[in-house]
Amino acid sequence: MPIKLEIVTPEARIFSDEVDSVVLPGYDGEIGVLPAHAPLVTTLQYGELRYTKSGKTTELAVGEGLVEVTGSTARVLTDMAVNSDDIDEKAVEEALARAKQSLDSIKPGEQQEEVAAVMAMIQRSTAQLNVKRKRKTI
Repeated sequence: MPIKLEIVTPEARIFSDEVDSVVLPGYDGEIGVLPAHAPLVTTLQYGELRYTKSGKTTELAVGEGLVEVTGSTARVLTDMAVNSDDIDEKAVEEALARAKQSLDSIKPGEQQEEVAAVMAMIQRSTAQLNVKRKRKTI
C-alpha cells in the first residue's frame, strides 16, 4: 500500500506520485513516513528529502517549509526542491562563496534582515552541495 507524495514550491509542483516511503529533514532530525502514518503537521528544515519507489531511492535538496502527513498522503510545501541530478555544483559553490563574503562584510548588530537572507542562502547552498556530493561518493 503506497503513500502519495506531493512536493510543491512557489514556482511549481515538483513531484506528485505514489511512493513506498519518504524521509524528510525536520528540525529535530529525520522523519520517516510510511503508508498509514499518524496524522502530522511539522516544519521542514534545509536538507535532503529521500523517497523510495519500487526499490529505487531518489534524493532531493529541499529548503524550509511545512509537511502535512495524513494516512494516505504526505504534502511538502517548501521554498526549494532540487533533484540531485539538476544541481550545478560549481554554480552552487560560487553562490556559497558570495554569500559567505557578503556575511563577512556585514557589521555585527546591523542589517539583521540582510543577515537572515544571507544565512538562508548559505543553508540552501549547503543543502544542495551535501546532496550532490553524497551522490558522487556512491
